[in-house]
Amino acid sequence: MTDTGPEDERHRRRTNRRRRENITLLAAIVVAVAGIIVVGWRMGLDDRFIYHPLPFDERAAHALLGGLPVEEHTFPSTDGLQLHGWIARTDPAAPWLLWCHGNAGNVTHRADNLKLLVEHDLNVFIFDYRGYGRSEGRPSEPGFYDDAAAAYDYLRSTAGVMPEQIVLYGRSLGAPVAAELALRRPAAGLILEAPLGSITAMARTVIPLVPLEKLFRARFDTLARAPRLQLPTLVMVAERDDVIPPQQARQIFAALPGPKEIWTIPGAHHNNTYVAGGTAYFEQLTGFMRRVTATAGE
Repeated sequence: MTDTGPEDERHRRRTNRRRRENITLLAAIVVAVAGIIVVGWRMGLDDRFIYHPLPFDERAAHALLGGLPVEEHTFPSTDGLQLHGWIARTDPAAPWLLWCHGNAGNVTHRADNLKLLVEHDLNVFIFDYRGYGRSEGRPSEPGFYDDAAAAYDYLRSTAGVMPEQIVLYGRSLGAPVAAELALRRPAAGLILEAPLGSITAMARTVIPLVPLEKLFRARFDTLARAPRLQLPTLVMVAERDDVIPPQQARQIFAALPGPKEIWTIPGAHHNNTYVAGGTAYFEQLTGFMRRVTATAGE
């Protein structure tokens, strides 16, 4: 039997007290995080932090288009909402770009890019998701996927476009939307530009040790879809992307099993890819589109 003495006894009590304090602190942190997650779900943080739609401005649209002839189209989504989009036609034999845009603004905010794509002899259909521009409804992840499928079906039925003429294009948050569409509908190819890997990947970039992704209902997980994508795919990486880390684009590329290409846009930030890339940007994009549409179905 060992006599610990009064000093050892005091040390033991202090140690036990610190352990209890640490356990209490840990429990408080767990409860706080759980509370934040519950509050986040109830408040609908997706609407506050993921979706940033803007209403359609007719006057601004005409000014931004600068005389480019676009057709205004309204078409139904799978649940009956009326969606809005623009179709810009050039050569009937040219490839079609079905454009799934990012999380902010509406089609009018892509007018400059649209004009340049048309100048490079591409046909383009760009549409607004539910809750964006003139499109009815409220944004949601399942809704975005359904809206993209509705846009594809509308392009097929209204313009008579065949799958081998269509290249799906997803930019930023539009990347998981285009990737999901590639799993639902046939097409000649897929372009993912400055792509989002997933909401989880972004949340862990912001604060690695806190599960911020639990605050959001949406997942928008391109990385999870990538191993199932069989279409020829071009991944365009913004070299100095200041919104989505370029590593996410490279991870998506690495996970793709089918024919794939990757091109880093020199000096590009997230929102100036086609400006920073200049002529080379459009050579890469149009060259890929013409190659995959020329060989589709072989």
